[in-house]
Amino acid sequence: MTRVHDRGTMKWVSLMLPEHVEMLKEVFIEYKEKPILDEQKMTEIDQLLKHALKHQVTIEMTYFHDGDHLTLRGKLAKIDQWKGYIVLKNEDGNQLSLSSVIDVEIIEN
Repeated sequence: MTRVHDRGTMKWVSLMLPEHVEMLKEVFIEYKEKPILDEQKMTEIDQLLKHALKHQVTIEMTYFHDGDHLTLRGKLAKIDQWKGYIVLKNEDGNQLSLSSVIDVEIIEN
């Protein structure tokens, strides 16, 4: 009995142009959904942000942007709850939407 060794998709990739392979990799990038925060977590984030602003401590903030979780580190310059954004004192002076923040951690100096 003869055994057939099937190489799966490897046999088709060799027939594709490199541009097509790159396009397929971009299409199948894992997209993360923005987590839904419960009221307790939102209250915790609010308290940590207010504490960080009052005492000028360094924070590390995780936020959601374009399907990815990113982090920023710095001190808070301003919180504008009515307009819904915060400003960090760091080299870039980042301004973030409050609704994109998913976690805040105070960094011990």
